[in-house]
Amino acid sequence: MNERDLDRLMARAESLLGRLEALLPAAPAPPDWKARAFRWRKRGQRGYLQSVSRPHAISLDDLVAIDAQKAAIDANTRQFVAGLPANNVLLTGSRGTGKSSLVKAMLGKYAAKGLRLIEVDKGDLVDLPDIVEPIAERPERFIVFCDDLSFDANEPGYKALKVMLDGTIAAASSNVLIYATSNRRHLLPEYFSENLETRHIGEEVHPGESVEEKISLSERFGVWISFYPFTQDDYFAAVHQWLRFYGVPVPDEGAALERLHREAVQFALQRGSRSGRIAWQFARAQAGARALDGGKGKGRNKSTK
Repeated sequence: MNERDLDRLMARAESLLGRLEALLPAAPAPPDWKARAFRWRKRGQRGYLQSVSRPHAISLDDLVAIDAQKAAIDANTRQFVAGLPANNVLLTGSRGTGKSSLVKAMLGKYAAKGLRLIEVDKGDLVDLPDIVEPIAERPERFIVFCDDLSFDANEPGYKALKVMLDGTIAAASSNVLIYATSNRRHLLPEYFSENLETRHIGEEVHPGESVEEKISLSERFGVWISFYPFTQDDYFAAVHQWLRFYGVPVPDEGAALERLHREAVQFALQRGSRSGRIAWQFARAQAGARALDGGKGKGRNKSTK
């Protein structure tokens, strides 16, 4: 091949590479580190931190009937923000009782002191090492938030989370914790057949290997916070709180209060659940209907889970 042919071949190769580069997605822009919250997003095989310009703001005072749970997560988060040793947190229990809202409320309370929140979908947990790497040397304190977490057997995210909680040969970053919510205490499905593996040695009961494996992931969280179904009084307290939030007056007593409670109970029965989330939905329905009728009480656009 002579020099002219080589030049022609190189020109064609450069032209082809130029066309291929035009088809590839552009590299994502670096995150805005002034933001208080982020999402981990994927573009093709490439992940990146996406800044959230308007994070969901929730006040601790808006969440009722979970005072013990608020105190537990607040104490752990306060230690973390202060640069002191703190634990990863698993919040489990009944749906709609405030698990994810409580995590978001921590951001609202401690963002001014350097706390940041990174939301990661379960399917992206395999990217945890890539998520932690760019923030490990940042001055802020980061909570990696995994909402509604549960796994099927052999899911890749299960192993990635287990490794992250346990630590690897590299030292764990002191400015990162994992807060996860789940309706399951042990995060993995449990089967009746696994009970057959249980052994009895004297007075002691020893679970089989399958059960031990499922329990082991939950045990890697240093703080467990349990949430329970709302009593009727808890539900009414949440209804009153959210009605006041939206500017709807709550009767002190008498027939008007009884009518409000009756409507709230009917609303919950239609949904088959009595929780803080249902109370919030009822309050929004009441506030919207009142506004249409010419009353006041539109409130702020805010929610809870």
